[in-house]
Amino acid sequence: MNSFFKISLSFIFLTIISTSCSARKTDARENVKSDLEIVKDNPKTEIKTGADNYNNYLPLLKDKKIGIITNQTGILSNKIHLVDFLLEKNIAIQKIFAPEHGFRGTADAGEHVVDGKDSKTGLPIISLYGDNKKPKAAQLAGIDIMVFDLQDVGARFYTYISSLHYIMEACAENNIPLLILDRPNPNGSIVDGPILETAFSSFVGMHPIPLLHGMTIGEYAKMTNGEKWLKNGVQCKLTVIPCINYNRKMNYSLPIKPSPNLPNDQAINLYASLCLFEGTNVSVGRGTEKQFQIYGSPYLPKSGFSFTPKPNFGAQNPVYNEIECYGEDLSTAPKVNRLELKWLIKAYASTTDQSKFFNPFFTKLAGTKKLQQQIENGISEDQIRESWKKGLIEFKEMRLKYLIY
Repeated sequence: MNSFFKISLSFIFLTIISTSCSARKTDARENVKSDLEIVKDNPKTEIKTGADNYNNYLPLLKDKKIGIITNQTGILSNKIHLVDFLLEKNIAIQKIFAPEHGFRGTADAGEHVVDGKDSKTGLPIISLYGDNKKPKAAQLAGIDIMVFDLQDVGARFYTYISSLHYIMEACAENNIPLLILDRPNPNGSIVDGPILETAFSSFVGMHPIPLLHGMTIGEYAKMTNGEKWLKNGVQCKLTVIPCINYNRKMNYSLPIKPSPNLPNDQAINLYASLCLFEGTNVSVGRGTEKQFQIYGSPYLPKSGFSFTPKPNFGAQNPVYNEIECYGEDLSTAPKVNRLELKWLIKAYASTTDQSKFFNPFFTKLAGTKKLQQQIENGISEDQIRESWKKGLIEFKEMRLKYLIY
């Protein structure tokens, strides 16, 4: 390895991107990018997550009382969980805060998760899903710094970024610094879809961003802070520990399922496109082994492909339980590089009763009423995509201020 390459890798390893009370108009983004360009074409280069960049965050945690927001995705490259790793390093973890699906990532989507205690470590677990999405001041009492390590998939309605919002808000209000251990976005090169209209904000879409935002969770936190999207415009003391050897053009295969119904790379790639079906009468394969890789319903034409959902690990009571559904198998379809609407448009056009196709949840997922109206009015996919163009251009310009990679 030549000396210039060693120096470049060293620079990446030592870089910590930090923001505080005001959004920074300039940062080291271009320098980081140029160094990453050196390693991106080397197939032997191993991407390291922020959790693996531990030389840069362990000193920040020494002699501090820690709260940690994580789940089963919070692992290092050696498969050791971050909580176990920090305890081995004598870091004083006080509490674990768990998002949707729980600390061990086993709960169904939307399932109520109660507070409890981790059976392995004995640490108390506070659920941040259901009625307690935002940590209360009493739950944060005695904590010196919060650590956030969750694997996002780059879709606006994937609720880990909503949990991030509430964590940042609670940290700002209680004057507690937040340390984010960044992870690659497996859909990091895709920015697409309608921009959320704030009138339709919900836990499955809180901010005016496109359905696929093309940012890591660390970059997204910087944007949330910089655009003052937190309640009353508060901003938290934020430090992002970056990934090493990563840029958004790289393919990244997740080492562990980010949630029960995203079992593989194909599901993660198709997730944003197929999740819109969750606002219709069409199943996306919950209750099968091909979640978010197939779609179908009893109300679509009988075809060469069908499936029958049954209770399983990711869905105890799936849509159309024990009822045969007809549709398409996309499990071997080519990878998509945008938000695909063709399957949604096709299903709407061929369903037996179009008046029963959409349900109110669709507007929350889409972040706008326009998409449903466009599909119902027979607008072509190209015309729908054209209607997103202005918003996407403006978002990409804003996004530039916050990019790390």
